[in-house]
Amino acid sequence: MSGVEVLGSQEPEAAGTCTEDIPSIKEIEQLLSTGGPSCNHVDEVWPNLFLGDLVTAHNRFVLWKMGVTHVLNAAHGTAYSHGGQDFYGATIDYYGVPAHDLPSFDISQFFFSAAQFIHNALKTPGAKILVHCAVGVSRSASLVLAYLMINHHLPLVEAIKTVKEHRWISPNRGFLKQLRNLDVQLRQKKDC
Repeated sequence: MSGVEVLGSQEPEAAGTCTEDIPSIKEIEQLLSTGGPSCNHVDEVWPNLFLGDLVTAHNRFVLWKMGVTHVLNAAHGTAYSHGGQDFYGATIDYYGVPAHDLPSFDISQFFFSAAQFIHNALKTPGAKILVHCAVGVSRSASLVLAYLMINHHLPLVEAIKTVKEHRWISPNRGFLKQLRNLDVQLRQKKDC
């Protein structure tokens, strides 16, 4: 997992012209607070990429009707999540991320592996992927945002706007800091 080790919870300095326009955490939180909360259990936030909750993830019939072929569970192994490869069987490829929805949890350690799983799923002809956690607004949303930033080169603000066109999301403050750090690092890596 190249690049994962360099992602910490410290806040890198936005030095240079390409990172000066990265908004503060407060500005990102203000952007997230716009719009009303979604009352859907699942929403398609990118072509064939669905962001949802446990209600959807635990209903194999609904997943079958949706045509879901891959599931990324951002709450793997937690008290609220009972999914796993055994639960889904051979028809769905499963990837579990044992994340806790706490600002102190380092979700950045999963940004690249989750983005790779989503990317591999979406390049499979006819595939659809559900990324979920308990409610589908913090852990899973953070991993979807990281995917859009890593694989589609969207700045964090654009990734948030893209997802918010379809679903209300609210990553916790610690996750926002880690996503902001990722934004800075990706911009510096491509030399602006």
